Amino acid sequence: MKKIIFLSLFLALLISGCSLTIPTVKTAKKILKPEEAKVAAEKFINENLLPPNTKATVKSAVLEGDIYNISLNVGGKDYNSYMTRDGGKFFQSGLDTAIFAQENKDQAATQAGNNTQATPAANAPKSDKPKVELFVMTHCPYGLQSEKGILPVFQVLGNKIDAKVRFVHYFMHGDKEERETYAQVCIRDEQPAKYANYLNCFTLNGDSTKCSAQAGIDSTKLKSCVAAKAKDIYKADSALSQQYGVQGSPTLVINGAQSNAERDSASYLTAICAAFNNPPAECAKQLASAAPVAGFGAGSASAGSTAAGCAQQ
Repeated sequence: MKKIIFLSLFLALLISGCSLTIPTVKTAKKILKPEEAKVAAEKFINENLLPPNTKATVKSAVLEGDIYNISLNVGGKDYNSYMTRDGGKFFQSGLDTAIFAQENKDQAATQAGNNTQATPAANAPKSDKPKVELFVMTHCPYGLQSEKGILPVFQVLGNKIDAKVRFVHYFMHGDKEERETYAQVCIRDEQPAKYANYLNCFTLNGDSTKCSAQAGIDSTKLKSCVAAKAKDIYKADSALSQQYGVQGSPTLVINGAQSNAERDSASYLTAICAAFNNPPAECAKQLASAAPVAGFGAGSASAGSTAAGCAQQ
């Protein structure tokens, strides 16, 4: 548990982009050479940001202007951080200002487009058994946020709804996302009773191996499906994603119409229950009204942090 907490803190710091003063070299004036920068960064991270049983390995320190780009590995995952040339300041992450500004502009435009297409949360078409489809990407922080918000709703409503997590028609997070998507469509379709337990684990730590074991996934069956069927299963999701006009992860579709429900469990329950001809008693259930934190990990998001998505460029 401590390891997860510290790793979550470290990842949160990576995302936040804040800077830290390195105590051991605070007053240093010497300009560090690349090898010296590697040593200083690795020492600082291991002694201050990670628990004793977790180690970071700095692979390289490359000078970019007046700062070092620090390439490191923690728990088998690669990250980039930054440090001043004298080792006095350590930055968890950096932003390319031009790229960041353009991405924000593109996201705002996509969000505006989605808002014109989306059905208000309480106005979804009605049916006796609503069909609820949440389109995400497996490594999209906002898709993970929505999954954490909607899974308790799926559990409460059970077979009163036709619920399914589906996947958008494009990838944005490299090979790891494509591999995870193929694995998840196989678990979802061939071992459905175990899929919710798998997702409840994966959305917290992103460790597919650990979560497969924890959920009791039949690994032989999974490997066979990934090798022979996964791409065809995903094609069906992809076709539906395009049919519904999905442009970002997450996108909630209720009875064939996009919904703009907020990502907390209470809001999802309200939106889905509004699509019943006769809402069941379960719709009166009190669920969390705070949206989960984006990305892997537990916790609640800050106010106003549920509008972002991973949008197709």
